[in-house]
Amino acid sequence: MNIQAPVTANDRAYPFPKVPAVAICLDGCEPEYLDVAIAKGLMPTLKHMRETGTDRLAHSVIPSFTNPNNLSIATGRPPSVHGICGNYLIDPDSGEEVMMNDVRFLRAPTLFSQFYQAGARVAVVTAKDKLRALLGAGLKFDEDRAVAFSSERAGETTRDKHGIDNASAWLGMDVPEVYSAELSEFVFAAGVKLLNEFKPDVMYLSTTDYIQHKFAPHEQGALDFYAMFDRYLAQLDALGAAIVVTADHGMKPKHHADGTPNVIYAQDLLDTWLGKDAGRVILPITDPYVVHHGALGSFATAYLPEGADRDDIITRLRALEGMMLVIPREDAIRRFELPGDRIGDIVMVSGENICIGTSEHRHDLAALKEPLRSHGGLTEQEVPFIVNKALDLPDAPVLRNFDAFFYATMAAAL
Repeated sequence: MNIQAPVTANDRAYPFPKVPAVAICLDGCEPEYLDVAIAKGLMPTLKHMRETGTDRLAHSVIPSFTNPNNLSIATGRPPSVHGICGNYLIDPDSGEEVMMNDVRFLRAPTLFSQFYQAGARVAVVTAKDKLRALLGAGLKFDEDRAVAFSSERAGETTRDKHGIDNASAWLGMDVPEVYSAELSEFVFAAGVKLLNEFKPDVMYLSTTDYIQHKFAPHEQGALDFYAMFDRYLAQLDALGAAIVVTADHGMKPKHHADGTPNVIYAQDLLDTWLGKDAGRVILPITDPYVVHHGALGSFATAYLPEGADRDDIITRLRALEGMMLVIPREDAIRRFELPGDRIGDIVMVSGENICIGTSEHRHDLAALKEPLRSHGGLTEQEVPFIVNKALDLPDAPVLRNFDAFFYATMAAAL
């Protein structure tokens, strides 16, 4: 194969880059975070990129959660193609509630694997290890052309499984705490060193949204985070990469005026209407890292028992204050491009300042030290899309965050 030929992944043709094509997913990056930090003079590099490159807004996929959007960015396609529609699901094969982080749930190849097969050098660094296996699917580490690891497990990496031995020692940084800004900083620092030493053709850097869950855009913790990111962005830009900065989802306050979480407990309602445990509410935001969101987000799906009056349940749920959208499975498949066998009979989306839970007693909110901020719904769908090259791009809703590598490779091929 001619290494300069376009690379096809999931029926999209990507130009083979002449310089490194880098996509950065800033987890939870509500556009306001960038606006506030730039206005305070904390992000001169990104400000320059906006002024001399391309500055747009894009739409994420729904549910606006981490796994569906990272895999959409990694495949260039919506969940109906790649199959990952949440962090958590009822496995259709077993009926059990499980994490959707196993490669067996992935239904489409990543563009990373397709570029690797075309002879490219590929690097993937993610903050949390829950994504690493999915993003690294199809890569081989025996030819020194692929690297894929997480900050969370950086001290445990091996050359045969991740393309690098002990990434923590290689980078000269301790393995960060999971609930910290340093978990994302490790990703940025690794990206700079990889660009310098490994020289990938395609590189993906994906962070964690711990800071965005914890701090509003004007608060010091958020300002410090974005100032830190800008310093690394300056180094990546100076190394000549074509860069797209986007996000997997936004972030909104989900609490009452007194700071207590504002929640619709949908399982409790179904138990009242249908009988205890007759219906099952699944929260796809659920993952092992619930300290900062308590497994509360703005998207949920419900499985109803045989014989239940679905239309009646939908009508009751729609009448709830703060419920933005309640639709049957068929409508959700069409509207949100979701895999129908991995969602329930009903899909629920709550509004900007309210989220959806299962039963009140099942959510341990003791670890929430700040007023709840979360995501998952339509109000967190708008995300930044910034390129350090001038391109003629559409705006949202036509522009999607999963177009990141299409435009990164396009910019890198100029």
